[in-house]
Amino acid sequence: MNTKRILVVDDDQRIRELLTKYFTEQGFEVFQSEDGQSLTEKVQKNSIDLVILDYMMPNENGQAALQKLRTAQNLTPVIMLTAKQEEIDKILMLEFGADDYITKPFNPRELMARINAILRRSGQNEIGNNKEHAKVNFGDFVVDSKTRQLFKHGLEQSLTTSEFELLWILVSRPERVLTRDNLMEMTRGRRNEAFDRVIDVQISRLRKIIEENPEQPKHIRTIWGKGYVFYPNIKQTIDSEYQTAWVKK
Repeated sequence: MNTKRILVVDDDQRIRELLTKYFTEQGFEVFQSEDGQSLTEKVQKNSIDLVILDYMMPNENGQAALQKLRTAQNLTPVIMLTAKQEEIDKILMLEFGADDYITKPFNPRELMARINAILRRSGQNEIGNNKEHAKVNFGDFVVDSKTRQLFKHGLEQSLTTSEFELLWILVSRPERVLTRDNLMEMTRGRRNEAFDRVIDVQISRLRKIIEENPEQPKHIRTIWGKGYVFYPNIKQTIDSEYQTAWVKK
């Protein structure tokens, strides 16, 4: 099995050294950087499997570095480190393409659990191993769980590891109500924390990609007080038990 490569980007040398020592002991090959400049180049040059990226850094902060990485169509998983407690800051990290975030101070073991969960998702998919169920069509889209790609009219759509995982969970469980806790456990292996908007933000990002009108979604529908439901056929009749609960949001 190939050794996974992690890039730790943080201006605090103590954190870089701590994480390098810990991840090395866990069997990873670790690279370091003290700033976010040239992040895309470093990720490509060293064939990085996952990035740990600090939010607050001099010269160029983590948000700007992440934006450049995603603008370059590089979907390498990124976990943001942040000392910020405001919900809006965490939402922005996800909207700019982070796969997850963890708030400082943090336990390296918790960060390790997040890393392992993301690497498992990016490296395998149990449904995708069955060739009979590798592809699902809905609307103008095709989801290929084996290659972990989404296509619209044959053109690949850009999705992060976490976004694809969430989409596949919804697509492979059509017409089933999935709560935020369900989705959090299935995508991240943990319960939804208080005020945690990870799922809501990524649902919003998916809607911008697959819905004709994200403000009036037809495929990913909100069931107020319950969660979300995926409908592959936008012309189908909504089940009567959902008819009063569904709203166009």
